[in-house]
Formats: sequence, structure tokens, C-alpha cells
Amino acid sequence: MSVSAQTGPAARPGRHRADVGRPVVIAVAAALAVAAVAKVTADGLVQPEVAVIFGALVALGELFRMVIPGNREVAPIAAAGALGYAMLTTVGPEPAGHSALQAIAVTAVGMLAGSLPHIAVGRAPRPDAMARRLLTVAVVAVAFRPLASLELGWTALLCLMTVTIVAACFLEVCVAALIRAEAVRARFGIALRDEMAAKMALCAAIGATAMLIVVATSVMGRAALLVFTAPILVTQFAFRRYAGIRATYLQTVRALSRVTEVGGYVEAGHSRRVSKLAVAMGRELGMSEGELLELEYAALMHDIGQLSLGDPIPGGATVLASPDERRRIAELGAEVIKETGVLDRVAYIVRRQADPYRSDPAGEASPEPPPPLASRIIKAANAYDDLVGDSSDRDRGAAVLDRLRAESTAEYDPTVVEALARVVERRARS
Repeated sequence: MSVSAQTGPAARPGRHRADVGRPVVIAVAAALAVAAVAKVTADGLVQPEVAVIFGALVALGELFRMVIPGNREVAPIAAAGALGYAMLTTVGPEPAGHSALQAIAVTAVGMLAGSLPHIAVGRAPRPDAMARRLLTVAVVAVAFRPLASLELGWTALLCLMTVTIVAACFLEVCVAALIRAEAVRARFGIALRDEMAAKMALCAAIGATAMLIVVATSVMGRAALLVFTAPILVTQFAFRRYAGIRATYLQTVRALSRVTEVGGYVEAGHSRRVSKLAVAMGRELGMSEGELLELEYAALMHDIGQLSLGDPIPGGATVLASPDERRRIAELGAEVIKETGVLDRVAYIVRRQADPYRSDPAGEASPEPPPPLASRIIKAANAYDDLVGDSSDRDRGAAVLDRLRAESTAEYDPTVVEALARVVERRARS
């Protein structure tokens, strides 16, 4: 099969079908919430004071929800409170007699109440994230509520809670991975790995907190919620601040990358286009989320070394410069990035972007290891954008890809070039 055939529509069956995961999850969660609220409204609340307290805790958690790295919306307090209510066995000496549907209804109403202030100021919640949180609670409630009335010891109950929470969290991570894979056009296995790395520790903390709430409520009654909510809030505020710093950091890098554009060293939008193209190629090649973040930083700042030039390269197209000049630009850019003191890996990626894929086509040993994958991706993405720019001419893009393929014996990684071709083809069809 020829290379061109491999990059055609038949090469990746099913990659361009409509995204169905997100609307299905939202629809299922909405139907479940409506059914649960309708049932509880008809039958009345069991232990209404307890339901109101837990509903308020869920609302408070939704009010202080946050976005963690990877642009993931989470609400740890709401999740812990809702799971605690779903697994509640007793409130002091009094048995907890609410049903699974009541646990779902209280969670849904609490989530809606906590989201109203955000909606009022134009910060609408992400429906799929809320839907996943509700479905996680529903799985735990349906699985555990029938066991709550049994005469089981705490050892058995805690084991059952652990198994139920682990299963529900894994299901939530799988659903999140499916939605993310559809949204960013990544392979499901890669998306699942990233979701597990980002969320499993958080899921464990939320589950442990929920179990502590259950145990404490059985001993201390309603006062247990006050004891546990305060330290959780403090921890969440600290984490929100950390997430905010990370978001600000990326915004700063994006602003810094525009210096070369403002100074007239590169065409407007070049760094942004190279960054988006490189990240898409990285996903195509199976890079993890942490690697993609480094790739994005490096791609945004890959041309910053041009600021050292006395005379800008025409159009900023480094692909047309001599190898020595490209290498000098890369090395100077890497030195600038290293001055931050926290982006050494990004600096190394930028420094190696000018190196050829094979330093010696004849096969002789090289004094340095091959450039890292991120550097090879940036090299190809930069060359493509230097020669195509913001043009939508498919013939021009195809000609540039053919040129890169012709130079794949030494200058460009052929695997990376084919990933670029697939990304370009997919964008042309969308």
C-alpha cells in the first residue's frame, strides 16, 4: 500500500464519526435526575433534615468547584458529600432509611442549586462533567443502598464501600476518557491513561473522605459534617489556587510567544498554528498529557531565538535558513527559556528542534542521541507552517507534505511526517 493510501480516509476507520458519548451521558443523567426527583416528590423525603444537610453540602461543593490540569472540571466536596449520603448507614443511633432514588434526587437538586450562582454570572457548568458526577453517585447508591439496612459489621461495610467506590470511579474515568477521546480526536487507550493519571488519586481522596463522613455521621450524627467540611474546604481552596497558577502560567507562555510576531520576526499567528498542529500530531502519535503540555510550551516558544537576529529572516521562515542559522536560533531560544529556571525540559526540546532526524544518513554513530519526539514534531510542524502559513489551498499543502516526505531520509522523522499528513487531511475534511 502506498503512503498516500495510508493517509486517506480508510486508514483510520471510525475516527470521523459523530461524537455521541457526551450527549448520551448527559441525556441518561438528565433522565435519571428527573425520574428520581419526580419519585421523591411523589413519596416525600425520608429524614428530610438529613437530606437538606447533605443537599446543602453538595450545593456548597458545586459552588466551589474547580478546574484541574487538563481543563477538567471537578467538585471534590460535592462528590464526597453525595457519595457519603449514598452510603450512609446511620445518623447517630437512627438508621438511615432513604432510598437510592432519594440519594440521586438530593444530589441532583444540590448540584443544580450550587450551579445557579455560576449560571447567573455567565459561568455555566459543563453538563458532561455534572452528568458524570451524578452517574457516579447513582452507581454507588444503587449498589450500596440495599446493603445499608443489613446487620453487617463495620469491617464488611467498609470493604463493600471500597469496592463500590472503586468500581464507580473506574466507570466515571472510562466515560470521561471516551468523551475526551472524541473531543480531541485521541485514541481511547491514550485518553484513558491520561484520565487515570489525572483523576485516580483524586477519586481515592474523595472516596476515603466519603467513607469517613459515613463513619463519623454514624457516631457523631449531623455534627460530623461540620467537622469534615472545614478542612476539605481549606484543601480545595489551596488546590484551586494551584490550578489557577498553572492556567496563568500557560497564558504567560502564550503571551511571550507573541513577542516574535509583534516584533515582525515571524508571521502573525505562526506560533499558535504550529502549537496547535504539534499538539494534534502528538496526540496522533500517542503522547501522554504531560508530554503534550511540554510540547505545547516548546511549540509556542520555538521561534523565540529569532529575537537575537540583527536582520529578521524574510517571513520568519526558518525552514529556508541555513542549517547553522537554524541551529543558532534554536540554541539561543533554549538559553532564553532556561532562564525561567523551571522549563529545562522545554528548553532541551527547543534546542534539539533544529537537529536532523538522522545526523548521518550513512549510519555512522552520532555524538548526541536522536532528537526527542517533541523536537521532531515541532521541526515538521514548523516547516509545514513556514511553507503553507494560514493558506487553505490543499494542493499547496500536499506539495509541502511531498517535500517533507522527500527529506524524510535524514532531515525529518517519516513517522512524524505521516502523522502530520493525517492531521492535515482530517482538518481538511472537517
